[in-house]
Amino acid sequence: MAAPQSQQIKQNFLNHPYTQQASRFATGQVNALDAELNKYPLLRNIEQQTKVPKAYGVLALAASSVVLIFFNFLGLAQPVSNLIGWALPAYLSIQAIESPQSNDDKQWLTYWVVFGSLNLAESMGVRAILYWVPMYFVFKTLFTIWLMLPATRGAEVLYYNVLRPVIGNVKQKSQQTTGQTNPFAKDTSATGYNPAGTTAPSSFERK
Repeated sequence: MAAPQSQQIKQNFLNHPYTQQASRFATGQVNALDAELNKYPLLRNIEQQTKVPKAYGVLALAASSVVLIFFNFLGLAQPVSNLIGWALPAYLSIQAIESPQSNDDKQWLTYWVVFGSLNLAESMGVRAILYWVPMYFVFKTLFTIWLMLPATRGAEVLYYNVLRPVIGNVKQKSQQTTGQTNPFAKDTSATGYNPAGTTAPSSFERK
């Protein structure tokens, strides 16, 4: 009697409208994630070699990282957090260097400035940071994910709303002597100045 009753409860749960709605929502999110990950040839190659769907592999790695960072299992919170903040941005930064567009350069230059500043602060006083900021590596990981994701482009948002206004206010003091209206413009009056920085051909230059 117990087995048929448990099967009936299971079927009622699976057939419940809220359960089916949640299942359709989860399936849609996984499909959207898979479509986004399909843009990266490296992940497509890994999927072909391992026979593991890209979305499931990324979700499994994300879940494992959450456990390691949240519980600081075996003291791996800091290295795992740094790995998350380095691996994908490094790959996307190389793509930005190779791409002819310059829009993504601000995104990744700003990202590495912020990421390096966080790591510098950690190296100088990680014990004090961990004492005063509980679950610091959880917040740092979430912050770096917000900075790096192409969907949020947090580093670019941070550049235009924080870094650029602050640096612009400092550089505005030199406008009276240079006569420039843009505080970020470079001084080209110096003899021999080359705006490109070098006349040597780039090793990544496309033919």
